Amino acid sequence: MPGGAVKRAAPGFADIDWTSPWFAQVAERGARWQRAALRSAADQLREMNADAAVAEVTTGRGQRLAFIPQGELPPDTAYEAHIAATGQVPTRHNLHDFFNALSWFQFPRIKAALSARGSALVDALGVGPTRGGTRDALTVFDENAVLFACADAALGAALRSFDWKSLFVDGRAAWGERCEANCFGHALLEKLVTPYKACTAHAWIVDVPVDYFSWTRAARDAFLDATASRALLEGGEFNGRMFAPLPVLGIPGWWPENETPSFYDDPFVFRSGRQARSAADGKIAVSKAGQAVAASAVSAVGGEESPDSTGQGDG
Repeated sequence: MPGGAVKRAAPGFADIDWTSPWFAQVAERGARWQRAALRSAADQLREMNADAAVAEVTTGRGQRLAFIPQGELPPDTAYEAHIAATGQVPTRHNLHDFFNALSWFQFPRIKAALSARGSALVDALGVGPTRGGTRDALTVFDENAVLFACADAALGAALRSFDWKSLFVDGRAAWGERCEANCFGHALLEKLVTPYKACTAHAWIVDVPVDYFSWTRAARDAFLDATASRALLEGGEFNGRMFAPLPVLGIPGWWPENETPSFYDDPFVFRSGRQARSAADGKIAVSKAGQAVAASAVSAVGGEESPDSTGQGDG
């Protein structure tokens, strides 16, 4: 390596710290799966399928959820199409697919909605040389989304307008009382095994009632799961402009360094956005399910993996 630098090994199962706040919702199941994964790939799949057998989770076309080795995906078969037809999720022995499996249990209706909409596009258009804007946006949601539950329109507006001071400094006490972030994207969770300041999610804003924050965690997750999945299945326009960038280490309580207001002064992470954005770009699209989503200028990025967070934001 140049300059004598030592290349750091890629993180593995042993590197997951379940005390991290972004893993809180999946920590109990995740720690159990982690122990199995550290033994072998076969043990990991057995543990996942044991949970699937009792959870009665179904995929986008009503098939019972199960996990199979990646090598059992038939040749020339699209990943989404196979899940839709069989309920079987091809799974590798790595962190990326580990967190993907966890998300099927945390937000099963959202995962099923993404699967249903993605497989419908494959049925209609085929796989093709490019994924297309809607499939790209579905992939971004699946890989890198945060569900931003919000009961205060001013906080949602601050997120959409890149007003980090209002969202993270002046509005600090609102977190946990009028807004919260829930990690959904499995690539995002994978990146957060070794967190870095520029790690940025695609935030999907979900309007919630004020009393949402007094509900149990299970009730809140069920509300988010039902609301977001309804919006995804409505079949309207869906593209990458429906997300807002959210640097996740800026979330109060998620990173010790953000206790100091100057943490948010870094313009390479907490970007200002385009001040000259047109009125049309600033409008909120409200679904029939009552969900508001941000019309920010975040572009969807193609491919199965999530985009590098450092590239997010409108600059």
